[in-house]
Amino acid sequence: MNKEEIVKFMEGLDILNIYLSENQYRQFHKFFDMLLEWNEVMNLTAITDGIEIVQKHFIDSLTIVKALDPMDIDRVIDVGTGAGFPGIPIKIAYPHLEMTLVDSLEKRVKFLNEVIKELGLKNITCIHGRAEDLGHGELREQFDLCVSRAVANLATLSEYCVPFVKPNGNFVAYKSGNMNEELAAARNAVHMLGGEVKQEIAFFLPGTDIPRSLIWIVKEMRTPQIYPRKAGIPSKQPIE
Repeated sequence: MNKEEIVKFMEGLDILNIYLSENQYRQFHKFFDMLLEWNEVMNLTAITDGIEIVQKHFIDSLTIVKALDPMDIDRVIDVGTGAGFPGIPIKIAYPHLEMTLVDSLEKRVKFLNEVIKELGLKNITCIHGRAEDLGHGELREQFDLCVSRAVANLATLSEYCVPFVKPNGNFVAYKSGNMNEELAAARNAVHMLGGEVKQEIAFFLPGTDIPRSLIWIVKEMRTPQIYPRKAGIPSKQPIE
């Protein structure tokens, strides 16, 4: 990161009241460098401008603090993590967390395992697989918090994510812009999966005029065994 990128990063952290050690700053710098380096040979992110990486990936990931205090949580799963967002920044900033990253593309998992190694992160696992399959396995209802920035409508995303959450746990979906229509369409699906929408937290991405929303869902009951449905069905036929 150059000086301007560092300044933007620190400004975003200040707005979110997040304070990092020198080692944590070094980890973010290394992640930044690896993201750009690996992106030259594989499609990890369409965002290649340094300031945009800092704001739209690093700071955006850390806006989880607008919904929950990560210090009150132990186990987190990031579904559809892609290049590691929001899971890697959350893990760097809150190293006590036991973090699991899930992605369906093997080459991204390879990248993430290298990031974990180079940054010296502990208690973090990266799993190659589809949420529809993993949601019926040993990861089912094992996590205090599920996060996801995956591109899917909220009903579909909830079917991917809520099955991983313990009863009384939380699912936070990262979304952009106004969510009124999508949220209204997803409420019944969320309820059928055992969850209830606690809050939509709308804000501008720190340091920008870009609208963002966090959809905070609390899991009140266990998810029925039929969910998630087989791979491909949640996206093609969202719960109505």
